[in-house]
Amino acid sequence: MTVWRFCSEVFFAGLGTMAFSLIFHVPARYYPRCGLTGAAGWLVFIALRGPLGALTATFFATLAVVLISRFSSVQLRCPVTIFLISGIFPLVPGLGIYQTAYALVEGDLAGAGLTGFETVKLAAAMVLAILVGFEVPAGWFARMAAPFRGR
Repeated sequence: MTVWRFCSEVFFAGLGTMAFSLIFHVPARYYPRCGLTGAAGWLVFIALRGPLGALTATFFATLAVVLISRFSSVQLRCPVTIFLISGIFPLVPGLGIYQTAYALVEGDLAGAGLTGFETVKLAAAMVLAILVGFEVPAGWFARMAAPFRGR
């Protein structure tokens, strides 16, 4: 992957996350942080996808989104879901869901099974990363965000 493609994918993941946060009715003052969260998650995903595979990369990218979301929510004193739901948007395996449904409609049960199983594994990795990310004590985020409050 070229540097240009890497940078453009990260940029457009952030832009897409900001657009999704607009649809999700996030207050406008949080759009930049939502975009940063989505871009950071996608950056982790594409950086780790090659060496570790899509499943592990999805886990760590989702974990990064959760940790950034929790930090942002403490720093900006707002609900974590504002950043988490918007930031996770680029990582959702929508293509896998579509391909599974398409294979089912076409009668390709073997293809639907393979694609569906891979999609379920990615979704399970995301759920596991969210659970792990919420096991980090809230006090840690409060201590980390304290110097940055009010900015």
